[in-house]
Amino acid sequence: MNACFTTKKFLIGILLTLGFCFPVLAQSDPAPIEIGGVTFSGNIRERYEAWDFFQPATGGQNLYGYSGTQIRFGFSQTRQNYDWNIEFEAPILLGLPDRAVRPAPQGQLGLGASYYAANGNSQNAALIFPKQVFFRFKWDHSSLRAGRFEFTDGSEVKPKDPTLASLKSDRIGQRLLGTFGFSDVMRTMDGLHYVYSNGPWNLTAVSAIPDRGVFQVDGWGWVKTPITYVAVTRQVDFGSSHAEWRLFGLFYNDDRGVLKTDNRPAGVRAKDLGGIDIGTYGGHFIMATATAAGTFDLLGWGALQNGRWGVLTQKSGAAAIEGGWQPKFGARVRPWLRAGYDYSSGDGNPSDGTHGTFFAVLPTPRVYARFPFFNSMNNRDLFGEVLLRPSKSLTVRSDVHSLWLANKADLWYSGGGAFQPWTFGFQGRPANGAAKLANLYDISGDYKWRHGISIGLYFGYAQGGQVIKNIFSANSNGALGFTELNYHF
Repeated sequence: MNACFTTKKFLIGILLTLGFCFPVLAQSDPAPIEIGGVTFSGNIRERYEAWDFFQPATGGQNLYGYSGTQIRFGFSQTRQNYDWNIEFEAPILLGLPDRAVRPAPQGQLGLGASYYAANGNSQNAALIFPKQVFFRFKWDHSSLRAGRFEFTDGSEVKPKDPTLASLKSDRIGQRLLGTFGFSDVMRTMDGLHYVYSNGPWNLTAVSAIPDRGVFQVDGWGWVKTPITYVAVTRQVDFGSSHAEWRLFGLFYNDDRGVLKTDNRPAGVRAKDLGGIDIGTYGGHFIMATATAAGTFDLLGWGALQNGRWGVLTQKSGAAAIEGGWQPKFGARVRPWLRAGYDYSSGDGNPSDGTHGTFFAVLPTPRVYARFPFFNSMNNRDLFGEVLLRPSKSLTVRSDVHSLWLANKADLWYSGGGAFQPWTFGFQGRPANGAAKLANLYDISGDYKWRHGISIGLYFGYAQGGQVIKNIFSANSNGALGFTELNYHF
């Protein structure tokens, strides 16, 4: 019954999206609109999401659909010694579920519930705010950007090699700092962004305060959780191989005094409103090698953390090791086969004075959790992936993930970090002594047309493990489907 209803709403969403497309298809390729050297551009994204979240026995609205529209437009200018950008965003949320926020431990039943709770328990929400407002000074090898801007860690350099560029975009970037691009509001930062590049070397430094947004349509103000990030990146070529390495350091501060999410008893946590000061230090290495059998790739990423978590001492870490192969056969679909293992530490003892859960800082969770009921905290993720690219315009991807908690004495975490002053930004549900979280199966298709239009389809199915079964006893399986239209002008 639930699965049929979800499928029906998902198909209706696809038809609605295609209906929006047809009037635009007759247009020619959009060209930049320039007035006196100033460029006007923008993007409209319409997405319809159908959720069938894990169902608690006590009721609640786990089955629902809603519409999210994101309109971005702005003015920019590029000159030899400087450039600037003023961009506005208007997110529009319609039909949010009003019964999808449940008492603990069930909590918010999917992202529709997160939008509803973040916008004053309103089923419909919209606003307009400045998305980016910055001025950038440029010199021969360096630049300095000041103002409001988007930034993601791991995006400092775009390699010329297409395999490395894809790995950075899909498997390196936004693990710790991201725009939360899947959300209908997203995240920006106010501050300074310095870049120095010379040959294969790049130095990037950012000091900024994240803005409100993500789930809250009001993106005007700050969230007082400042970050400072420094990274050194180098491109390396040897023989038929292309590679890149990066070393980085990230400092995060949160003195808002909001209730932290961790595995301590509620009464103990309520008394600890001390600040968070965490340093994250790590790096990545990626390599692509062309052979007679095809192109092989290797990825390694890791980070260690220290500092303080209120009255606790922070000691945690995370790592990822992945590999892939783009074989010579199947030239018509250009397959890419990948597999890997991602690990992030959990806390094994809530009473030992140490917080051992890896803190994800301000990531974009959906890059690594396409059905975002989990994130990279207290997590073990063994996955396989198949990517098919029958043309430059069409990409089909399917993933299989086996998910466990790194420590069964810790929580099952979700969320992507602070996005409003009074909300911590991460949620946690008890593991109840279990470790198996879920098996996730998904498939997606993305198609780019010539008319500034792209369409995306996604469907994911999660088969809940014992962790989920202990909490959502009525139905421990979940699904997410969406259809998305993007029009860039």
